[in-house]
Amino acid sequence: MFNWTERPASALANGAVIAPDERLPWLQTGAMGVQHVIAMFGATVLAPILMGFSPNIAILMSGIGTLIFYFVTGGKVPSYLGSSFAFIGVVIAASGYAGKGPNANIAVALGGIVACGVVYILIGALVQAIGTGWIERFMPPVVTGAWWR
Repeated sequence: MFNWTERPASALANGAVIAPDERLPWLQTGAMGVQHVIAMFGATVLAPILMGFSPNIAILMSGIGTLIFYFVTGGKVPSYLGSSFAFIGVVIAASGYAGKGPNANIAVALGGIVACGVVYILIGALVQAIGTGWIERFMPPVVTGAWWR
């Protein structure tokens, strides 16, 4: 589970990239982890507040989602699953949230978020069944993220 290859920090000075199965030395890894926690905590607390959701529930669910993701991928893709700023505009528009107190129409917003989750599951099943070639033809690497083979 924890078999990442350590890359020296000096490799970055020469333009090297740290691959998903690699890591920096522990000091740099720790510093990056602290930066990541600060960035993701802000997003996980701020996004729910802007949508009228409870930040406590968002933190709990992001923790559960992260653990599930970690175990499903066997720890090969360390990632944090937090709130998405992509939903803010849609949630506000669908629920008519004015930005004060709890969102009274939270059920409408949550229904849409669950529907998006179902679509994500269907796309995931499609990718598992036929592969990623159609995504690579449909969207360029700028959208999907660079991947080296």
